[in-house]
Amino acid sequence: MSSQKGNVSRSRGQKHQNAFAFKNDKYGATVQVKKAKSKTHDGLCQHCKGILEWKVKYNKYKTLTQPKKCVKCSQKTVKDAYHIICKPCALQLEICCKCGKKEDIVIPVNAEGDKTDQEEDGEQRKKGPGRGKKDMDDSDSDDDDDDDDLSDLDDDDDDEGDGSDNDSEPKKTQKKSDVLPDVSRVNVKD
Repeated sequence: MSSQKGNVSRSRGQKHQNAFAFKNDKYGATVQVKKAKSKTHDGLCQHCKGILEWKVKYNKYKTLTQPKKCVKCSQKTVKDAYHIICKPCALQLEICCKCGKKEDIVIPVNAEGDKTDQEEDGEQRKKGPGRGKKDMDDSDSDDDDDDDDLSDLDDDDDDEGDGSDNDSEPKKTQKKSDVLPDVSRVNVKD
């Protein structure tokens, strides 16, 4: 046995060995696997970077659904999974975002990376629930057609008679979507 006291070396190799390596996208890569693979692990020391790469490689990496609280500034600004410190604090204090130790940072955090993260969040909001660009274009063209129709009605009313102009003025009916604000793009700060 390998755990025997004083047994320093083993005389045989590993009994059960895999014939081929694990592939996290064997049956087609899911959206989560693609995002995890494309993510750059910046602001981390070598050890923590290796841990996160292992998690991605063996399909154990789970992304955050909501921002976490930073242990340094106590704000909900940590947007990366397994991190405990937000990127601005880590950049200012020159520490690892995951373990919080002052070690060599393999890929330094830069301000450009924060901008790209914000752009990705903006794209997700655009793709989220609500009306798409195509739908909005269609509704705009419908509104233009309605205005044309109303102008035609005004011309017809003028031809009929002068006494009935006040009573037969077209009333604009507002759509529910025009009355209610679009809350899909609202940011809530705690």
